[in-house]
Amino acid sequence: MKLLLLTLGIFVTTVTWETDFLKAKETAKSSNKLILLNFSGSDWCGPCIRMHKEIFDHPSFVEYASSNLILLRADFPRLKKNRLTDEQQAKNDQLAEVYNKEGKFPLTVLLSAEGKVLKKWEGFPNLSATDFVQDIKAQIHAGN
Repeated sequence: MKLLLLTLGIFVTTVTWETDFLKAKETAKSSNKLILLNFSGSDWCGPCIRMHKEIFDHPSFVEYASSNLILLRADFPRLKKNRLTDEQQAKNDQLAEVYNKEGKFPLTVLLSAEGKVLKKWEGFPNLSATDFVQDIKAQIHAGN
């Protein structure tokens, strides 16, 4: 029974992260959702890893994001075993040229379906997952 509950818990606490900006924009437009873009160093950036564990994998974020956001990840791993394809690396580099010119990690950006920046969180936000969701909602209600 414990294994079943653990398995269900893992299943419930996962969301799909898109890796293609054009596809994310198309989906956001057709579903009337915002895009949450996260720049991450998944195998070397401690605050990035913490953000995924404490915020993005948290049930309150997953529940909100699955219905309201298109999630987009631009990962910049350093270990050879995690190396991205040249095509994916080029896509991530293009995103960084537009949204993360200073190379901050983690950097999370709330975007309109057209790609307009609505809010940025630099580094690990000093927020719980629930408060992070409330911050996103506040941006939406503010008319962005």
